[in-house]
Amino acid sequence: MDWLNALAGSTVAVDTAPFIYYIENNPAHLPLVAPFFAGLDRGEFRAVTSTITVTEVLVHPLRKGNRALAERYFHILTTSRNLAVLPVSDAIASEAAELRASHGFKTPDAIQIATGLVAGASAFLTNDAGLTSISQMRSIVLDYIRSSP
Repeated sequence: MDWLNALAGSTVAVDTAPFIYYIENNPAHLPLVAPFFAGLDRGEFRAVTSTITVTEVLVHPLRKGNRALAERYFHILTTSRNLAVLPVSDAIASEAAELRASHGFKTPDAIQIATGLVAGASAFLTNDAGLTSISQMRSIVLDYIRSSP
């Protein structure tokens, strides 16, 4: 996969959806995210996400009373090699405000992108086509990869 090879040696910001697709074995997206997470585990690149991701992935399992899935998410996010889960620092909050002001992003999306920018990520892995207007890092939208030849 060319898009994965292009990530070698870099830091990738990861939105919430790729984690959900991977951890819950989403059949439509697993063929794309499984190699990404395997490469991450091998150390081919590093990844960063926000603590917003932890909040977002836990809501559905907790709402459904699925504590086992919530614990699995928490464990994977907090113990995976080559993945940093960053809290919202003053620098991230300030960058997120700039993104909201200039692009109109919702606060959680702005924080996700700002986390990547502050951490020096060169790419942002998402499945939200509305988050592709960032010039400071490459946006990788999973549905676009899946639909390309």
